[in-house]
Amino acid sequence: MSSEASVHGIHHVTAIAGHPQENLTFYAGVLGMRLVKRSVNQDDPGTYHLFYADAAGTPGTDVTFFPWTRMAPSRRGAGMVGEIALAIPAGSLDWWRRRLGEHDVLRMEEEERFGERVLPFHDPHGLALALVEIEEEREFAAWEASAVPPEHQIRGVHAVRIQERVLAPSAALLEEVLGFRRIESEGAWQRWSAGGGSGAFADLQEAPEAPFGRWGTGAVHHVAWRVRDDAEQLAVRAAVEATGLQPTPVIDRFWFRSVYFKEPGGTLFELATDGPGFARDEDPAKLGEALVLPPWLERSRSAIEAALPPLEMPAIVP
Repeated sequence: MSSEASVHGIHHVTAIAGHPQENLTFYAGVLGMRLVKRSVNQDDPGTYHLFYADAAGTPGTDVTFFPWTRMAPSRRGAGMVGEIALAIPAGSLDWWRRRLGEHDVLRMEEEERFGERVLPFHDPHGLALALVEIEEEREFAAWEASAVPPEHQIRGVHAVRIQERVLAPSAALLEEVLGFRRIESEGAWQRWSAGGGSGAFADLQEAPEAPFGRWGTGAVHHVAWRVRDDAEQLAVRAAVEATGLQPTPVIDRFWFRSVYFKEPGGTLFELATDGPGFARDEDPAKLGEALVLPPWLERSRSAIEAALPPLEMPAIVP
């Protein structure tokens, strides 16, 4: 399809966590990411929505969480994102292996995927993650207050991995509607790119016998793909709808606008605009320090605050 209406990589990935303090301690403390927005799930305002990213909340660097403490553990499988790969600078993997070991993080053996060094591991609630060394420079703002030195900080989301019972319909959506192209195959995995390098990859595997995944703690809820602005979002939405899929109307999330739909294999996709951005309602120097609500929830602030557990920023642990 024309580049006039296509996605441009990963905007953010949203997952389901357990206790919010454990989530904050791990992502801001151990992984050294910045909490750039402390808000609530706009569809379930009694639950936090926590956004971790680089210092500026650059689109493509975000991993966000709904801490639903009463949910059962997830079951990974087909029809959902099974792993979030995070980009780190070349030469950083050994440093990260030591850091994860010092913090008793469950990690797997190092792998090579598509010519890249990869270290898979799990967060405290079972979410599958991986660190991937990249050579290229990415749009990135170092967080000065991080426990992780700037030369080792996570650069953003590198790729998502998805198993599909039947690959062809999902591959057709990526290529013919969203503007991806298949760039590489490795065993049963195919790598698709939304026109760029790190941060633009979707890795798909056809797995006809795989059980369908089930949401729960430790699961990815959805992956959001970047669109530049409202016009491009509407054009991509129209192309998705023309395939027979059922995208939602545009939903104002205040810091960006969203359209949601399930791709043919069942994974929840989002189209998210790059702007207005997280500094729309906060001083960039103070992102994530206070509970921030979109204007339409401000009238309910007292009730929302009463329902949320307190959170403390983790100590900086070198």
